[in-house]
Amino acid sequence: MIVMKTLMFALCLAFACGTRSAQKPDWQPSPGHTQIPIWPGAVPDAQPVARPECATTAKSDLVAGRPWIAVENVSRPTMTVYSPKGKNTGVAVVVFPGGGFQILAIDLEGTEVCDWLTSNGITCVVLKYRVPDSGPHWDKRCNCQVNPKWPMALQDAQRTIGVVRSRAAELHIDPHKIGVLGFSAGGYLVAAISTHFEKRLYPAVDAADKESCRPDFAVAVYPGHLCEWPGHPCSNKSFELNPRVHVTSQTPPTFLLQAEDDHVDNVNDSLVYYIALKNAGVPVEMHLYAQGGHAFGLRRTKLPITGWPQWVEKWLGTIGMISE
Repeated sequence: MIVMKTLMFALCLAFACGTRSAQKPDWQPSPGHTQIPIWPGAVPDAQPVARPECATTAKSDLVAGRPWIAVENVSRPTMTVYSPKGKNTGVAVVVFPGGGFQILAIDLEGTEVCDWLTSNGITCVVLKYRVPDSGPHWDKRCNCQVNPKWPMALQDAQRTIGVVRSRAAELHIDPHKIGVLGFSAGGYLVAAISTHFEKRLYPAVDAADKESCRPDFAVAVYPGHLCEWPGHPCSNKSFELNPRVHVTSQTPPTFLLQAEDDHVDNVNDSLVYYIALKNAGVPVEMHLYAQGGHAFGLRRTKLPITGWPQWVEKWLGTIGMISE
């Protein structure tokens, strides 16, 4: 199963990272881009780190025939800013890569997304949030779903949006046009930050934490954990929204995308969130496809679902973020 392949790959990464030579470099963004620590001092609710951060290329688990890079053991989260190429719409998007809150698919669901966004005049910010076990995840020790006591990834997301908004003038963006986009676990993080913005989950650090951390729009691509939580398997008989996701009329306009044959995150994750958004009067657009599977990012295949970026572009025009 795909789920087991993903878990086994994460375990292999842990072994490889734990034994790698000191000379092997960790992930770094492309030349001209710098990772910026989102926390100026101590990271809140820091957990013990068993191994140092590392990046590994997945050569045996290809996506659209190409390898991808996974980052593991992130204890010092960073954001990397990619500025628009040519025109600047003033829109910014904070991107949350997926990886089951165990690893981060930093290029497949991160930097490759920025290549697309910046080509459309949108500032892209890749968040390298803390992993592992920083959000809802499958724990191999108990063979069960776990909700961590401290949602560290959500803390990182709240902090990053505040930092980006506080630097709007410096980044040449409109502070009222800052959205989020995430995949899989990052898709859950999109829903989490869209419904947890009234109060920070950590003590204020500086002026950035006085800024709102509410996204102005949200895009969740094959999101997980919205219909399943500890003790509640997601199925047609147990079709309920995760109680940790409190949708209100203040939840930002949202775009949802998922495939019906996604065997990692059930299509019901998108369906149950769509219904909650609709019932709350939140503008929402959902695109479901019969085929597509999981974790395809923006890499093109013969399947129609991989044309999803053009629908996001059109949707951003309909909600007034960019000119159509």
